[in-house]
Parts: sequence; C-alpha cells; structure tokens
Amino acid sequence: MIEPRIIDRGRGPEIQGTRITVYDVLDYHLDGWHRDLIADQFDISSGQVEVALQYIDDHRDEVMADYRRIVERHARGNPPEVQEKVDAFRGTARARAEELRAAREREARDARSSGRH
Repeated sequence: MIEPRIIDRGRGPEIQGTRITVYDVLDYHLDGWHRDLIADQFDISSGQVEVALQYIDDHRDEVMADYRRIVERHARGNPPEVQEKVDAFRGTARARAEELRAAREREARDARSSGRH
C-alpha cells in the first residue's frame, strides 16, 4: 500500500489519489467528527485522514486563513453572471428530465394499449 500523503495539483492541498482536500476534512473535523467517521464519509482510509489532519496541524495558520476565505466566498454565493449560467443549466436539465419522463409515460401507455406488459 502506498503511504498516504498530501499533494497540490493546483486546487490546494489534497489527499493523494483522491480529490479530497484538507479543507473537506477540516469541515468535518471542526464539527467534531472522529477520524474514522470522516474516513467513512469520504470512503478513504483513516490513515489518509490522519495525514490530512497532520497537514492541517503543521500548516495551521495558512490552512485556517484559506479556509476562512473559502467559507466567506461560499457565504457570498455565486456572482450574478455565474448564477445566471447555473440557473439556465438547471432549467435546461429540468426540461430534459420532463421530456424523458413524458416519453417513458407514452411508452408505458402504448405498451398497455397494445396488450404488452
């Protein structure tokens, strides 16, 4: 087994072999979750969580400053131009889901009327 470690591929520090950042782990850690529960939540090993927690401890000031910025950004929500795109996509996805539902209903109705089940 490869020894767990923290790497940075440009998205911030994350657990190697995953897309789980130390900030993801920190969220649960700050809520009082035990290491093993965090591991179960992300389907990773407790050792991987330990490495993330150790990284957080070793780089506490930097990690906490970045974490505060992430939380503040999340609280502000999307900028209007991004939210407009998100809303448009959701509308398109909702319309497509409705089309698929209607097509399934037509197929079921046709099957019933032709005696097929």
